[in-house]
Amino acid sequence: MTQPPIRLRLGGYQPPDSIHNQAARRFGSELDARLGERIEFELIGNVLDIGRPSGDLPKMVASGELDACYISSVRFTESVPEFALLELPFVVRDRANAHRLLDGDYGARLGERMLATTEVRLLGLWDNGFRHLSNRVRPIRTPADCRGLAIRTQMSPLHGELFTALGFVPIAVDVKELVEQIAGPRFDAQDNPLTNIYNFGVHHHHRFITLTGHLFGATVMICNQRVFDGWPADVQQAVIDSARVATTLQRALAADEDALVLARLDPAENEVIVPTDADRAAFVEAVEPMLARHRAGIDPALLTALR
Repeated sequence: MTQPPIRLRLGGYQPPDSIHNQAARRFGSELDARLGERIEFELIGNVLDIGRPSGDLPKMVASGELDACYISSVRFTESVPEFALLELPFVVRDRANAHRLLDGDYGARLGERMLATTEVRLLGLWDNGFRHLSNRVRPIRTPADCRGLAIRTQMSPLHGELFTALGFVPIAVDVKELVEQIAGPRFDAQDNPLTNIYNFGVHHHHRFITLTGHLFGATVMICNQRVFDGWPADVQQAVIDSARVATTLQRALAADEDALVLARLDPAENEVIVPTDADRAAFVEAVEPMLARHRAGIDPALLTALR
């Protein structure tokens, strides 16, 4: 008797053409190439379109509503404290070094801790880009320009500390609220990789974009561990191998995306500010007390590897 196909539903939170969803589709095509009719892959590329905040994605995977998803690593800092390294400002200067770190012992440690403390399995560590500032009020060149601006932040206490140190008034909300309210008065500013600033349409409402690169983000690709354990060994291996191919593609796309987005921005609509070395030093100096408070909890070798 023929077995019914294994259904694998993967969720995301971005528009169809985003680099994340391009990688998710590659994951599906790789599964199909390896398993054929044994697998039935479905991508729910943007749960915001069905009224769900992006923060629901890990819960949807843990509960079995989805089998897998991609989501910012910020959502796992509490259960996997090692992710806090990527929430410290200005510690990541070079994308290639960050990728090497994610592919080495640090990435392996993240996967082991996730298995031990959550109901999900880490399949891939994607490149969520360097985060930059955008706002609708004035050009931001130094921390003094940040003073008093209400900024939407990710759901992270460390991010709140960072933006308070710079003089902002942080408001932590899901990206769903950002997208819904970006045209209104609630947020003067926000931070995101250039790909999100463009794909979420933020650039239509925020004239000023400052390339601070204050944080480098990771996106986790995860699956339900109980579901994974129930698959035959060859299906498990196909999922692992397909996720590796998707991760390679996603990182390659991410490396090119900043230049592509900057080329698409209309100078009549947006002013892109590139901080000078002195301006950048002022940002680093402003967050140094916050960084010093948390540096003690980070393996010094990891900080060195990111330089």
